[in-house]
Amino acid sequence: MILTIAGGRRLATTLYAYAFLTDLVLLYPVYALLFADSGLSVGQISSLFVIWSVAGIALDVPSGAWADATSRRLLLCLAPLCTAAGFALWTFVPSYPAFALGFVLWGAGGALASGALEALVFDELDHLGLAQRYARTIGRARTAGTVGVLASILLAGPVLGYGGYPAVGLASVVACLLAAAVATRFPEHRATATDTLIVAAPAAPAAPAAPAAPAAPVAPTQHRDPADPADEPGWWQGLRGGLAEARRDRRVRAGVLLVAVVTATWGALEEYTPLLARDTGVALTTVPLLLLLLAVGQVLGGLLAPAGERLRVRGYALLLAGSAAALASGALLRHPAGFVLLAGAFCGFQLASVLADARLQARISGTRRATITSLAGMATELITIAVYIGFGVVATASGNGVAFALAALPYALIALLMLRGGRPTSRRSRPEASASSVV
Repeated sequence: MILTIAGGRRLATTLYAYAFLTDLVLLYPVYALLFADSGLSVGQISSLFVIWSVAGIALDVPSGAWADATSRRLLLCLAPLCTAAGFALWTFVPSYPAFALGFVLWGAGGALASGALEALVFDELDHLGLAQRYARTIGRARTAGTVGVLASILLAGPVLGYGGYPAVGLASVVACLLAAAVATRFPEHRATATDTLIVAAPAAPAAPAAPAAPAAPVAPTQHRDPADPADEPGWWQGLRGGLAEARRDRRVRAGVLLVAVVTATWGALEEYTPLLARDTGVALTTVPLLLLLLAVGQVLGGLLAPAGERLRVRGYALLLAGSAAALASGALLRHPAGFVLLAGAFCGFQLASVLADARLQARISGTRRATITSLAGMATELITIAVYIGFGVVATASGNGVAFALAALPYALIALLMLRGGRPTSRRSRPEASASSVV
């Protein structure tokens, strides 16, 4: 028991430090200004965002398969090093080609960590017999990342005033290097192809879970099945196996899609919140304060993950519906007070994202966890690009507030389907459902 507690604390401490440092990027609040001051047009800046997303799409799933075939800890070390290289290019060679290559490297860094991080954390907790703590642990990790963003916002101004863009860029590179060093502290216990499974008796049909089942039920420790070709060692076999599991298992496939929809929409909208803040008529220096409200909402959403695990399907649907209503109302208010509602919406969406991810991890079987999680990341990037395009069209025609309000519709639709029994499970199976049982 003592060793289990110590192992859990080591994992959590390393995870929180890693999440904080990877988001302690002082370039975050000023990189658009860096691009503009380097002579880029708005169209060129938008094209950089597309390059960023395309890089993530192209590399997400292959990197997940690589993590399953080799070492997830290794990929978590390499991810911030790629990002650091991109930021170094921005700092020392500020030009469109350098910015584009920097976004490719940043996208590669994100792809390397996507899937590998969630898979490592879940499997390590499962190894310690603490898989039921995944939602709370990953929720706190996202909170640590948001705190890193807050620190970046607060520090960027003074550092920019002291040393200009080079100082901000160097600080961002140093944070990434520190994150890579912290990643070497991650524990990693991996199953091998020679692992055997000792079975005491033939498995009996699973009985329905009790009504009070948690939102992210504990998945049993996973082993390789020698009879399953998807469990063959190697990058290509792992990639095939992960895609095959997502294709044949309806619950995994639906979980991947919901993680993507819930995470992508509000994540893409976050890029446009400065424009919405400016539309309220506040002074330019007040805009960061309004953005801080949204960051605080995200922090609270991550911290509420343990309480959110007690929600059932109806509660999860109401969470989405309430967050969608707050998003639309706050955006259409066109007043600084509307950002209080937006902060509540971002809190709800952060919580919903954590719960959806926890349920997906609990549904994955076998050894292709990083591959399947990366598949969700790729789907997230695809939806993000669609949101970027749709937002640009609507905002140009009707304004930012209307674009934000329309972006709330997918959440309202998902909530309506869940409330009306749109899930593929029947009424008899509802006792095993929970808040993160999102399909």
